[in-house]
Amino acid sequence: MLSAEEYKDAYALRQQGWSISAIARCLGRDRKTVRAYLNRERSVGVRAVTCDEFLQFVPYCRQRLEDDPHLQAKVLHSEIVELGYNRAYSTFTRALRRHLTRPPCGPCHRGRGSPSRGTFEDVQFDWVRLPPPPVEWDCGPEMHLLMGSLTQSGRWRAALADTDDLPHYVEALDQVLRRLGGTGERWLFDRTRPVCSTAGKVTAVFHEIAVHYGASIAIRPQMEASGPVVRAHRSVVLHWWNTAADELSVRAAQDSLDRLTERSDRWHRRTSRDARALLPLPPKPFPARICVQRRVDPRGLVSFEGNFYLLAPGLAGNEVGIRRRLDEPHLSITTTRGAVIARFPRAPRGAGQTVAEHSGPITLERPNRTSTAAARAWTAGRTRRPRCRAATD
Repeated sequence: MLSAEEYKDAYALRQQGWSISAIARCLGRDRKTVRAYLNRERSVGVRAVTCDEFLQFVPYCRQRLEDDPHLQAKVLHSEIVELGYNRAYSTFTRALRRHLTRPPCGPCHRGRGSPSRGTFEDVQFDWVRLPPPPVEWDCGPEMHLLMGSLTQSGRWRAALADTDDLPHYVEALDQVLRRLGGTGERWLFDRTRPVCSTAGKVTAVFHEIAVHYGASIAIRPQMEASGPVVRAHRSVVLHWWNTAADELSVRAAQDSLDRLTERSDRWHRRTSRDARALLPLPPKPFPARICVQRRVDPRGLVSFEGNFYLLAPGLAGNEVGIRRRLDEPHLSITTTRGAVIARFPRAPRGAGQTVAEHSGPITLERPNRTSTAAARAWTAGRTRRPRCRAATD
């Protein structure tokens, strides 16, 4: 805004033939401001009223931050751009700080010394690589196992996993927590690859996973070895694998492993002195997506997790993709380029069932075109919390 004296000087210099740019440099003002005053588009002493385009998106941003207090500003900016917001990211962040305050996260607040800390259990996870599984399991050349032990009561559970990628790790973690009956307030990990980056820091997506389950993450120092209880559990698991697992199916092996861990509860009930509570689990697992490639056999069957799914005879011998989100009860069969050709209800793992009923006729569909930010966020390594119904309405 120009003062009355500055406007008089600008008007006089303009009458002498000065250019707008020269007047702006002389007064130390922006040339657009000088041009607006000289063209009588603005009045002296009256501040221009600007329309804040962010105001119409405030309810949406507030709802998204309430759903996920750790939602990144870049992700939120990309979402409202799709809804019609046309300002730059820097303008968006200034408006976000001016109009909204990020709500506090309960697990993070408890992790900073809240009085409630110490009343809940901690869960210590251990990722074990097992010897090669039987060929009949159809799990590939390797097998892994995730153990979760409660640090106070000593109770522990374990779950088998086909590979050590992030979606299978999340699936095993969810199974362990549900077998324990809840989650601890804090998760303890070694510097394993799905949890930490090469620099030894917890990845952003695993922070989102912990927030989904209402827990915080702590990494044990590299020089600190696993405790005697964890080492004993690992020895028991390896002995069980070498003696019993080869004679069972993958489903029977998991049932046998559950019985093995449940038998230890009797001893822990007698020796535990400080029983602490567990936090409740969310109704559904974290929405990570498992994606694998399979080849259709001559009968039109494709195998996945110890079951078979029947496709059209014309697809025999072709390579197809299988996609399954952990929070959905079905799986999708896709072409190698991502087009969905069938959707089946998921059979229990290792049940040996042949599923022939799929939803709707087998027709090729063109995959939806999504923005780069949204596509990157929904991949296996960057899965983010979906929008709730209140945000989309």
